[in-house]
Amino acid sequence: MSRIPPPIYLLAVGAFAIGTEAFMISPLLPRLATDLHVSVEQAGQLVTAFALAYGISSPILTAATGGFNRRAVLLASMIVFALSNLLACLAPGYWWLMAARVLLALSAGLFVPGANALAGAIVAPERRGRAIAVVNAGITIALALGVPLGAVIGQSMGWRMTFAAVAGLSAVAAAGVYLGVPREIGAGLATATLRERLSVAARPSVLATLLATTLWATGAYTVYTYLAPLVMHVTEIRERQIGLLMFAWGIAAAFGVFAGGSLSDRLGPMRVIVPAVSLMGIAFLTLSADAMWLSPAEATAPAVAALLVWAICHWAFYPAQQARLIALSGVGVASIALSLNASFMYIGFSIGASAGAITLAHGSMGALGALGVVGGLFEFASVGVTLLVLGWRSRPRAADCGLSCPK
Repeated sequence: MSRIPPPIYLLAVGAFAIGTEAFMISPLLPRLATDLHVSVEQAGQLVTAFALAYGISSPILTAATGGFNRRAVLLASMIVFALSNLLACLAPGYWWLMAARVLLALSAGLFVPGANALAGAIVAPERRGRAIAVVNAGITIALALGVPLGAVIGQSMGWRMTFAAVAGLSAVAAAGVYLGVPREIGAGLATATLRERLSVAARPSVLATLLATTLWATGAYTVYTYLAPLVMHVTEIRERQIGLLMFAWGIAAAFGVFAGGSLSDRLGPMRVIVPAVSLMGIAFLTLSADAMWLSPAEATAPAVAALLVWAICHWAFYPAQQARLIALSGVGVASIALSLNASFMYIGFSIGASAGAITLAHGSMGALGALGVVGGLFEFASVGVTLLVLGWRSRPRAADCGLSCPK
């Protein structure tokens, strides 16, 4: 069996660094807010800024740099990512850290789609899916290992050291791209223009499916952004144990990615998407119910169980949704549809972080406890949009088999 070329694994290191940085703020939020003398809600806007900048800039910057050598773009973006982590580490105040998070998002949004495109160009067509999966495995591993390690470092050495660690990892990734990716590989790769991307998004079924992605992401980040204070409020878990909880959450998320992809191939995307997102909504409502009706001692076990169900279902949805978008848009423009899906996901993350902040400021049943209700409503809305898209289509397609087609 043909091997995946070494340069692809070097691109995965960059994806690992980006995944770690993108998701590591949540477990550090209480300490970061205290050190910067801001509220938890204000600290949560650091997540909003990153996600919104990533979601909006990624397709624009990718299209704008389409005429440049891909290797050069990846190298430049990873160097900027490393330097932005140093700026975050040394930030003297909240707004400096906010600026660093925006720079991090811009460089990350340029690197990830570029790495996927380059990975697909390095290998033969029959190995393209596996090569892209290796790059994206870097983000999955970041969920399982990078984020909990960042939480442990932040709790023992301070949140600034997490940025320093990611800066070092990013420098290694940049060196790997420079030394390990041949210069000629990145030349002459075609990149979709912004007009081509918009034309794909304008298709009603694709646009509605992207809306479902946004609602799914919004519900998740309404809760995930403030996960550490929520868990410490609802359960007996304290700050020093958050790293262990994030490790368990990340392992569950990694399991969900692979299980979702496998089940989607076997059963069809719709048989994964609807149950997974519905269970996410139920898990979020369970967290709110735990906060309202149980003592911390009584709530610890059911709350942890709900968190693990959420992690599995959240990431099981993602590969199934990608498969559905490929079927809806067509293989010829699949790369554009998947790039748009990532952008809509990050826009949803930004809306979710803001929704969480608003909930904390105005929650009527106990602000932290209300997060699960708000997150759950967004998940059920995502299911509703998905079912509406299914109803719009007069003739079932193979990708939808499971809810509308016989096996």
